[in-house]
Amino acid sequence: MREPVASTRSFITSDPLDAAALEDFVLTPENGAVVTFRGVVRNHDHGSSVSALEYQAHPEAARFLEEACVTVATETGVRIAAAHRVGPLTIGDTALVAAASAPHRAEAFAACERLVEIVKQTVPIWKRQHLDGGATEWVGL
Repeated sequence: MREPVASTRSFITSDPLDAAALEDFVLTPENGAVVTFRGVVRNHDHGSSVSALEYQAHPEAARFLEEACVTVATETGVRIAAAHRVGPLTIGDTALVAAASAPHRAEAFAACERLVEIVKQTVPIWKRQHLDGGATEWVGL
């Protein structure tokens, strides 16, 4: 496994996510912009009511998350952090936090958006949605 880049931080946890801690990590005196994305559990999906979610991660998901952060940091030269939550979540809980810090806002926005897209495409974490009425469905398999 490649050593983590000093300008990145990433982890997967079953604990509630602390977006402020990730923002603090990416912020430096040289940077004037911090952009944070929070993926929050919503109460619907594709016309169905959702009552709760649970996330399950592949045993190597943390490595994939780290690689996503390193990729974006290398491509953009900005500080990057990401955390994903696993386990049971309820409506309003934060499932994903991504943060980027750069000298200017356009760079920070672009880096954060790129990070979220790579995480969604490459990190093997699956979502089981609990629908109203008791049915469940897996998303991302």
